[in-house]
Amino acid sequence: MERGYSWKSKFIFLFIIVMLWSLGGCAGGKWGYIDTSDKFVIARYYDDATPFTEGLAAVKLGEKWGYIDKTGKSVIEPQFDGAWRFREGLAAVLSGDKWGYINTTGKFVIPPQLEDAASFSEGLAPVKVTGKWGYIGKTGKFAIQPQFDYAWLFSEGLAEVKITGKWGFIDKSGQIVIKAQYDGVLSFSEGLAGVVIGSKRGFIDKKGEIVIKPQFDNVLSFSEGLAPVKLENIWGYIDKSGKIVIQPQFERAFPFHEDLAPVRFDYKWGYIFKTGQFAIRPKYDGAFPFSDGLAIVKIGRATGYIDKTGRYMRIL
Repeated sequence: MERGYSWKSKFIFLFIIVMLWSLGGCAGGKWGYIDTSDKFVIARYYDDATPFTEGLAAVKLGEKWGYIDKTGKSVIEPQFDGAWRFREGLAAVLSGDKWGYINTTGKFVIPPQLEDAASFSEGLAPVKVTGKWGYIGKTGKFAIQPQFDYAWLFSEGLAEVKITGKWGFIDKSGQIVIKAQYDGVLSFSEGLAGVVIGSKRGFIDKKGEIVIKPQFDNVLSFSEGLAPVKLENIWGYIDKSGKIVIQPQFERAFPFHEDLAPVRFDYKWGYIFKTGQFAIRPKYDGAFPFSDGLAIVKIGRATGYIDKTGRYMRIL
């Protein structure tokens, strides 16, 4: 359930995030990787795959997961029953029915002894033992003892946890700093976190103060100073004062990245500026956020990518 992807390297590797057979591009449903010259740099060979993080990508062959580098070389042989992406030098992997953590050589640094596990973030990782969630450091020692019904990654120094059906936030000492009182929450982003109270959504600050009262039918996190919000089945954008700065008019809307946001209007996807004006007119059947100046889009059954001028290059 990780929240975002990042492609940052000497070359921009675009990961094909839908199964190739579903696009009519490859019998057997194999996965591969391309670069920005529209060329497969790692052949369509894998039964499943993830984006690259920290120079490695988790790939599945048959029933087992391993890791490759950006040349396609297998650096950790397929041997795991499940695998997360590397973060902060470690990756959570499933061996049998238990989770542990490996380093980039494939060596277990935290033995597989956990009921569930997620990635490290800000030095700590949420893990589950004996039915409860806590947090471990990179030695495997508990920094916060298992006591929560659910727990998620730290972001901006705080992590959301679930206690008796309600959500709140803890700091890295395990102290509850925002009481578990919400029906749902988002991670903190740019100092604010979305919260659910009853059927409405709003935002709180790190003191737990409501800074944007719950009034929306749905919200997504702040990014680049704005957050998508839903009112009466249409989406717009607010600033951190809660003021609507882009009027609700879209069927779907996602956060801004690199000054542009993907939105769906009249059943097609395009990209808007922070003024609400279209930078790229709606004409796509699917659209993803920009990363390093490129965004993946779908036209019918074809997948390609565009630059910020809208120039399209088909990849499948």
